[in-house]
Amino acid sequence: MTTPPSPPLIELRGYSFQYRAQSEPTLHDIDLVIRRGEKVLIVGASGSGKSTLLSAINGLIPHHHRGTATGTLRVGGTDPAEVPLVETARVVGTVLQDSNSQFVGLTVAEDIAFSLENQQVPRSEMPERIARAAELAGIGDRLSDSPHELSGGQKQRVAVAGVLVDDVEVLLLDEPLANLDPASGRGAVELIDDLHRDSSRTVVIVEHRLEEVLHRDVDRIVLMDAGRIVADDPPAEILASGLLERHGIRPPLHIAALRYAGVPVRAEQRPARSTDMELDEDQVAAVRRWVADGPGRRDPVAVATGGALDMDQLRCEIPVGPERTRLALAGINARITRGEMVGVLGSNGAGKSTLARVICGFERATGGQLRIGGIDAGGWSLAERGRHVGFVLQEPGQMISQPLVMEEIGLGLRAQGLGEEEITRRTAAVLETCGLRPFRSWPVSALSHGQKKRVTIASVLALEPEVLILDEPTAGQDFAHYTEFMDFLRRIHHAGTTIVLITHDMHLALEYTERVLVLSEGRLLADEHPAVVLTDPELTARADLVTTGLHDLARRCGLADPDLLVRRFVAADRTAREVAP
Repeated sequence: MTTPPSPPLIELRGYSFQYRAQSEPTLHDIDLVIRRGEKVLIVGASGSGKSTLLSAINGLIPHHHRGTATGTLRVGGTDPAEVPLVETARVVGTVLQDSNSQFVGLTVAEDIAFSLENQQVPRSEMPERIARAAELAGIGDRLSDSPHELSGGQKQRVAVAGVLVDDVEVLLLDEPLANLDPASGRGAVELIDDLHRDSSRTVVIVEHRLEEVLHRDVDRIVLMDAGRIVADDPPAEILASGLLERHGIRPPLHIAALRYAGVPVRAEQRPARSTDMELDEDQVAAVRRWVADGPGRRDPVAVATGGALDMDQLRCEIPVGPERTRLALAGINARITRGEMVGVLGSNGAGKSTLARVICGFERATGGQLRIGGIDAGGWSLAERGRHVGFVLQEPGQMISQPLVMEEIGLGLRAQGLGEEEITRRTAAVLETCGLRPFRSWPVSALSHGQKKRVTIASVLALEPEVLILDEPTAGQDFAHYTEFMDFLRRIHHAGTTIVLITHDMHLALEYTERVLVLSEGRLLADEHPAVVLTDPELTARADLVTTGLHDLARRCGLADPDLLVRRFVAADRTAREVAP
């Protein structure tokens, strides 16, 4: 006797929504049922309607985002449009991509208590509910700490506790991994799975990092494109169908590798995780042949002679109190040669951004030597550093201060005292290089996030630095925008700029760099080809990184040198992108 399905907790029938300022609907005829206790992953390219769908479910539409809705929507049996927002919030809790934007308290306990205070819950009941929510989220030992002093993974747990305190039935997570390093991301996926399994909560996740989410099981994958649901099936069926690739979503790397090797992936093989997939003999043989036919290990590509950045026992101690310091960099020895594109890998807090800030002069080195272009930069002013090294922050909003694109690009040039003729020449050149010429007269506010990112790069490139450092350049971008942006950076690199990518994105390191520096707790653990680093379980564990599914596939196919499979994959992936329409 089969168990009848649980009743729908979230139900949309023919639901469409058009924002007041838009000429076309963002959501079209959505039919979606999510039952109590389900765990559903929603994927789709940027602009596919994922975030709008979440806003409809949690009641932000229509209470915050105005527009026209048609069809029916029920959450817990009620239409969110017909009840106060606080009523829907008692059923649905939302965790945003940027945990910092949700913090309102000075301590973790105060932040978790915020919702209870809004609901005027008696103070005598608060401590027990706060402690329970914090314990469920795995943050019970940090209640007296400031949220802003926690690691990325811990901040995510505080945000989760802030919605669990209301004992919500539904957890909506909007790109929960976007700002987390691989180890913290895996921990977040495991936390979400524990909450789903142990407390029977309904979980809805929107996320680009598909392989990492599938570290734990989901019941269904909902694929969206252009405001419509194009597939709603178990993960194995979606992964085997090829639909992800056709809609601009990168599948887990082991599945992509098997396809490049010329063998199909079948749903019955349980392909979601590289460790669990039931490989057959034909697939193993095909992978071995594919790797054997590849280019193998090649000597490093020759680059221009001379050091762009030379670090000799570089050290940085940061004050953390009146008489205390924290060792942020512990004697870094490394050379970045002119013309290279190098990745700097490590977990949150490993020292990646500190290294960039020391190179740029925003933090003072407390020991060792830094040479820029072969010259000791120890006595240089901040302005002198800026003429040689450009630093692009992760968020464009942290850099942009002018209302118009042309004004933003010209700001730094005028600060250097350049004449208007030279400013015009440089501005025109970087607008062309960065693909911004059609937007030269636009207000910055009218640009997309990716276009704003290009404006920040154009502003730095206009200063003609020898080295360009980018902090987490692709965080939160879907695969199509990620690829477009990185191919744009590659063109800048080929034009002669030395590029340093501060990142915890292992896919980026594999595909776009020939060398990575691996940091952990301010120490340099490795200076190697990324394929070597990311097929070394011991090294990745020490650096709080995670080996990819390519490493598991190589091991399960009996390849003695796993990094050869990784190199073969990267070459095939680059070729596939170059011939793609």
